[in-house]
Amino acid sequence: MWGSRFAAPPAEAFDAFQRSLPFDRRLLPYELAADRAWARALAAAGILTAEEASRILTALDELAQQVQAQPELLHRSAAEDVHSFVEQQLLTRLGPLGAKLHTGRSRNDLVATAFRLFVKDAAREAARAVMALLAALFDQAGAHPDVPMPGSTHLQHAQPILLAHYLLAHAEAFFRDAQRLRRVRESADACPLGSGALAGCAFPIDREAIAHELGFARITANSLDAVSDRDFALEYLFALALTATHLSRLAEDMILFASPEFGFLILPDAFSTGSSLMPQKKNPDAWELIRGKAGRIVGALIGLFLTLKALPTGYQRDLQEDKEAVFAAHDQLVAMVRIAAGALAATTFVADRLRQAAADPALLATEAADFLVARGVPFREAHEIVGRICREAEQRGVPWTELPLETLRTFSPRFDESLPAALTLEAALARRSVPGGTAPETVQRALAEGRVRLRELEAAL
Repeated sequence: MWGSRFAAPPAEAFDAFQRSLPFDRRLLPYELAADRAWARALAAAGILTAEEASRILTALDELAQQVQAQPELLHRSAAEDVHSFVEQQLLTRLGPLGAKLHTGRSRNDLVATAFRLFVKDAAREAARAVMALLAALFDQAGAHPDVPMPGSTHLQHAQPILLAHYLLAHAEAFFRDAQRLRRVRESADACPLGSGALAGCAFPIDREAIAHELGFARITANSLDAVSDRDFALEYLFALALTATHLSRLAEDMILFASPEFGFLILPDAFSTGSSLMPQKKNPDAWELIRGKAGRIVGALIGLFLTLKALPTGYQRDLQEDKEAVFAAHDQLVAMVRIAAGALAATTFVADRLRQAAADPALLATEAADFLVARGVPFREAHEIVGRICREAEQRGVPWTELPLETLRTFSPRFDESLPAALTLEAALARRSVPGGTAPETVQRALAEGRVRLRELEAAL
């Protein structure tokens, strides 16, 4: 494509080093779509005759069919990249006419166009995978509407919550991820084709028509920016990295909850492995791999950031490094989400063990402070009173709820016979009835609303 300027071919090692076909061949469907749109645009501008455009379009369709039937045609090609592969194939099929298709365009705007098309489709695929995980979270929450569990901060028991409330907490994070992926599609939804190498096309190309044919919402505004902009790729990697981080947090919980010390759930056989030495083992490998792979996706984001940070204006060959990072991160994230959805759907939560853990009297200490507040005691004073009660119970070696009322009244005369009714697990849950709280009725409303939001998201995609 550029060899006439040179008296000698590139060194064999360099030629192998600079080839991108081994990974950018993935863009072939988008390359062919852009080629078809460009052929029609050239015909509309009078640069190709109708008959020439028709022959090129037919050749492109035949190439697509042949590669689908014989993938080795693409995989074994010696072409430098997917764009030169198509051009070589057109020259083989059409002779000099095949060379006309590249009139007025550059690989710079062509690769930017194909890459944006890929990211649009990839973000949709990732969002749909996240929606399947959301459905699994909702199904588990719906199956356990009244199962309590200990809520924690600092990995210490804090207050009682519902298991469904816990599951919906993770759902909120994944809702944000799905919406973020939608916004990535919007960011990528601008067509660079017609920008040329940097200065724009010298022929009267209808860029709006090209964008419309390729399914873009708009055209890029500046040709120099269009060929070098990779913000959309960074935004996609960020969306993937944050989704992976949320998956990693969920995975950490599942790993902990499956341990004998917690015993909150039973790992599904289909998403677990055993030990080559210890026959009793059931290991949470699915969740551990999800947790581990999250680092690779964050690394891809940082790697592309560092590639872009000092590039001068305009296209630079460094930008070839964008695609492998995005391809790998996309593939990993989609696989991670799908495995998480399958593992979560097949998980058995141990309701009795969760209830037992939620019955820890320490979880009701805040209820005692609130009891005093409702009787006029300033909260900080009530907090101090209950803290001293807990310390006294600890020194006696008994749960604080087993201290006699007479003892509690030595700490505050505001304690009375109505205290035991306030110190039940059911009462503690029911009092958290504000929107977003863990009261059973509130959680059921949140679950119903979540299912509606999921349907709306599915429709939007």
